[in-house]
Amino acid sequence: MAAAGLGPARPLLTRRPGALRALFGLARGFAAGPQTHFGFQNVSEEERREKIYQVFENVAEKYDVMNDSMTLGIHRVWKDILVHKMNPSPGTLLVDVAGGTGDIAFRFINYVRSVRERQLQQKLKRHQNLSWQEIAKSYEEEKVKPLGDSQVVVCDINKEMLKVGKQRAQHLGYSEGLSWVLGNAEELPFDDDKFDVYTIAFGIRNVTRIDLALQEAYRVLKPGGRFLCLEFSQVSNPLLSRLYDLYSFQVIPVLGEIIAGDWKSYQYLVESIRRFPPQEELKEMIEDAGFFKVDYQNLSSGIVAIHSGFKL
Repeated sequence: MAAAGLGPARPLLTRRPGALRALFGLARGFAAGPQTHFGFQNVSEEERREKIYQVFENVAEKYDVMNDSMTLGIHRVWKDILVHKMNPSPGTLLVDVAGGTGDIAFRFINYVRSVRERQLQQKLKRHQNLSWQEIAKSYEEEKVKPLGDSQVVVCDINKEMLKVGKQRAQHLGYSEGLSWVLGNAEELPFDDDKFDVYTIAFGIRNVTRIDLALQEAYRVLKPGGRFLCLEFSQVSNPLLSRLYDLYSFQVIPVLGEIIAGDWKSYQYLVESIRRFPPQEELKEMIEDAGFFKVDYQNLSSGIVAIHSGFKL
């Protein structure tokens, strides 16, 4: 018999359906693994990796055209500055991570070739009394090894991005000293102490575990090797920041729809920029990975920044 003044007994959880849903949501979160973000969405790390892979699989064919459209071509200048800051010499071994379509790799090859040509001209000037046979021999050696043993390895996790990069290389005539490797920035398929320079341009914000990617960068660099990261960052000018936000959220997704037929992927790319750590925070993360002499250079009022560090 029920006690006086009390209604029929009911299960406790049925009185709080909101609490029950939250409990089930929490359980699903634990089952899915550690949580992170995909743009402004909260997702599991594994889900984020899958979504980002799909983004770049979708945009690979139009990736370079969209870069020109989104940045009004300024991304070319930023990448030129990155390679000039690298200042590679003949014999440099570079790994360009998340470098799918080859923009940094091709610039690296062009830069080393120009250095080799200058070195040859200086050599000939110092030896004015060389015979024409000796001069011809020098030029022949230059043709055989135009990069002076330099090599660049383009490493990307996305097969479609690598496919586009290889097609561009073939079309533009790049083959010497260039190789393509399918690999994850968080677990690079290379030996320790292998490369002189590690670059990652507009790629690190798409890495799920940035700390792991930085540790891997440190591992594969030789002692004395250099880490260089070109990435969208935090705009320092308040007025420009407001205009940049307006352009980013109102224009870029529309361009994505018109040019690539993909609004959502470019909406993610805009959101990912806003979720990426600002300059000082990324600098601290690079230092935590073991790098020394870490600094950064803002370009275009901080729309992008180049971070640099050394493995000593």
